[in-house]
Amino acid sequence: MPTCENCHSKWKWTETIKKTSTIDPGMTCPYCKETQYQTKSSIRKINTLMPIVLLPLLLQIFFDIPGAVLLSLFPVLLVVFTIFYPFLVEVSSGKSYNSQGKQ
Repeated sequence: MPTCENCHSKWKWTETIKKTSTIDPGMTCPYCKETQYQTKSSIRKINTLMPIVLLPLLLQIFFDIPGAVLLSLFPVLLVVFTIFYPFLVEVSSGKSYNSQGKQ
């Protein structure tokens, strides 16, 4: 779970999901109201693990998996990714850490 660099408060799972599902790269800390930005290393980790949701397509290439099983794997993997996603998020108060690299 992300921890605010300013007040050192640990964000809750639901707060992390809400804050990271917006277009704006700046996320306001729910406790001290300071703007936090997701770190580049955090973004890299999440982008590396995101293709796991598409794993059933790769399995279909190598194995003959019934369509019903294949289609049921997508939502299961999506839920698993969503559950673990907030544990991968790290935040920093420095604007240079955001995904655009703006300073």
